[in-house]
Amino acid sequence: MRNFRNYYEILGVPKGSSAAEIKKSYRKLARKYHPDMNPGDAVAEERFKDIGEAYEVLSDPTKRRQYDQFGQYWKQGGFQGAAPRTSSTYRPGYSSWDSDYDRGVGNDVDFSQFSDFQEFIDQLLGKFRTTGVDPRTTDPGYSYRPGYKSAKSTTKSPPPPPRTSSKRDAEALLNLPLERAYTGGRERIRLEDGRSLEVNMPKGVMTGQRIRLKGQGPSGGDLYLKINLSPHHFFTLDGYNIRCQLPVTPSEAALGVQVDVPTLSGQVRLTIPAGVKSGQQLRLSGKGFPKDSRSFGDQYVEIQIVVPKNPTDLERDLYEKLLRAQSFDPRENLLKVK
Repeated sequence: MRNFRNYYEILGVPKGSSAAEIKKSYRKLARKYHPDMNPGDAVAEERFKDIGEAYEVLSDPTKRRQYDQFGQYWKQGGFQGAAPRTSSTYRPGYSSWDSDYDRGVGNDVDFSQFSDFQEFIDQLLGKFRTTGVDPRTTDPGYSYRPGYKSAKSTTKSPPPPPRTSSKRDAEALLNLPLERAYTGGRERIRLEDGRSLEVNMPKGVMTGQRIRLKGQGPSGGDLYLKINLSPHHFFTLDGYNIRCQLPVTPSEAALGVQVDVPTLSGQVRLTIPAGVKSGQQLRLSGKGFPKDSRSFGDQYVEIQIVVPKNPTDLERDLYEKLLRAQSFDPRENLLKVK
C-alpha cells in the first residue's frame, strides 16, 4: 500500500483550515513549483504534482471529509461514506472478535473508543488479527475480562528487523563550456563506471548547481550531476552578466567607429563613440546569461586602446605627423601640480 500522504502538510496548512486558506496556499505553491518556473528541475516537477493531488482532495468537501475520517484508508472500498454502528461483540466458537466488520461488511464496530479511524485500524491489525487465531488460547500473557470493550495481551512481540536498501545515491562532476550552459539542450556524458548517458540540460545552468537523474545511481539510486563551467578565453561570467575586453586602435578611439563584437548569441554591431577612453565600459542590453526562459543579463564591453608593437614605415610616418600636428597635451594638468 502506498505510504500515507499528509495533504495538509504538503500544502502547509493546519487541518482546520478554511477552503479559502487552502486555495490561497495552493496557488502560492503552484506558482513556486510550476515546471515553467523550474525548467528541467525534476524535484520541483514532483512537488508540483503532489501539490495538485493534495488540493484536488482538500478542495472537495466530500473527499476532504472522507480523508479526515479514514486517513490513509479513505479510498478503500467499503469505508467511504460508511456509518459505523456502536457494538462489537465476542461470540464463542469464533477464533477472534466477531463483528460484521471482521467479515468484510464494516458495520458492527464501535468507533467512539478511538480518536480516529487510523487508530482503530492500527489496534485491530496490530493486536487482534496478526495471527488469525484466538489469542486467549495461544498467548499466555493474554487477559480477558467479560464486559470490557477490548482485551489486552501483556506479551510483547519482538520489533521487526530494520529494512535495508541497496540503493545508493551518487554525485558526478560535469564540466560544461560556457556556450553549452548558455544554450542548454541534450548533452552526452560518460560516467566512471563506463556508462554513457544523454542528459537534457536546461539552459542557464551555473557552477555549483546540481541536476538529478532519477534511478541512474549505483544499484538504482539517484545520480546528481554537479555543474562546473569551464573558463572561457573571451567571456567572464559575473552573476547573470557577461564581461569582456575589446581592443581598439588609437585612431578608432579618437574618431569613433562601428565594430563587430562576439556575444554568446552571435556577433552584434557595436558603436564605439569618438574620444572613448581605455577602461571605459559599453553595455549590450540583454546579451548576458539567461536568468530564466524569457530574460537575460547584460554584456559589458571594456575598451582597451592598444598600439602596434612593430609599426610599418608608413604607420610610423603618419604617427610622427600626428605627433607634430596634435593640438592637445594629455599631461597639461600635471604641470599645474605644485
